[in-house]
Amino acid sequence: MKPFFLLLASALITSAARAEDGFKPNYDEAAVPAYRLPDPLVFENGRPVKDTDDWEKRRAEILALFGTHIYGHTPTTGEVGIIHQKRKSIDFLAGKAVLEEIRISITKKRATTRHIDLLLIKPKAPEGTAFRTFLTINFLGNHTLHPSPEISLPESWQSQQPDGIVVNHRATEKGRGYSAASWPIETIIDSGIAFASVCYHDIEPDSPEHYGESVRAFFDKPEADGWGAIGAWAWGLSRAMDYIVTDPQIDARRVAVMGHSRLGKAALWAAAQDQRFALAISNNSGCGGAALSRRAFGETVQRINQGFPYWFCRNFHQYNNNESALPVDQHQLISLIAPRMIHVASAENDRWADPRGEFLSALHASPVWKLHGLKGIEAAEMPPIHQPTGDRVRYHIRAGEHDVTEYDWKQYIDSLLMVP
Repeated sequence: MKPFFLLLASALITSAARAEDGFKPNYDEAAVPAYRLPDPLVFENGRPVKDTDDWEKRRAEILALFGTHIYGHTPTTGEVGIIHQKRKSIDFLAGKAVLEEIRISITKKRATTRHIDLLLIKPKAPEGTAFRTFLTINFLGNHTLHPSPEISLPESWQSQQPDGIVVNHRATEKGRGYSAASWPIETIIDSGIAFASVCYHDIEPDSPEHYGESVRAFFDKPEADGWGAIGAWAWGLSRAMDYIVTDPQIDARRVAVMGHSRLGKAALWAAAQDQRFALAISNNSGCGGAALSRRAFGETVQRINQGFPYWFCRNFHQYNNNESALPVDQHQLISLIAPRMIHVASAENDRWADPRGEFLSALHASPVWKLHGLKGIEAAEMPPIHQPTGDRVRYHIRAGEHDVTEYDWKQYIDSLLMVP
């Protein structure tokens, strides 16, 4: 079977191709346009950031710019009610783990309730133990991450998939463990780390025709700077974090948020807004994620906006073929995570996501960590394949395609164990 994320990438590119016939991505470094990056350590009025107190003001300024021009502004949670319900299995993974399913029910006045189902798996340990934790966001439902029948099938709308794992946009039993190779839950548990995940379709279906089933439908119709689907997926990750930090067996100071591809974009935006995440992990997130927009390498702002016009706010569309006019670029998104940890990962053959642009974002964000007396990435050149680099800002590139692999997870486990 072809790896799920490769199938997903092919579907994504095919879908986008319909939006702009004849688009030919640039894969030639010599054809990258000349550009000048906005400095995360210079205020919009030209004044330099001198210390960490200044940085907090500059951070708020950058965050607002990303909200206005790229992702849209996220509403406050005060407009909705949130209820938690829980189911538990104490003998998961042959008795070495505890499985919990938490239903996060979101309501607003008389509106129909939306449910986000959080899967939480923790190593068995004596009372008083608190685990570092990965909070992830997945594509096809929690049941696809592991073949166990103890994991409930999602009730939400699902995008149609091959092999009968989704029929009439509903998950089937055939999908159990379908993408388990990309989610080595047992390896994570054996490392003494807890694992949590939500399905992005629970938060917002990845289809504009199903906007009414999104959590965004609970809020007022967005303006030009209103949040898009990526903003909604990020919001859902924070609602999962709301629950996770209440669990005494979770070390709330050491939770990593992780996503792949479009969900890597959501993980970065979640961590930029929500400083409870100690580590952000971007796996092959590309345009609108970790890759510099101004490089226009691989997928471009115009291409992503035409293929997926509902992912970002409407204001972002004014930068189609006009990236140099953006008041921010993606290295500043990464900088918003300082002084916490960030791990950016690329794949050698995933040119669509611009591996070099992802590395440069991490590199050009690193001075913000230096301002805090911490180390980021210090080497100006990309590291070789399979040789991670950096400290509080980490980067690796591996062989292969657009996917999440065992090698990637080994690096993420190492990074989470480094969180002080």
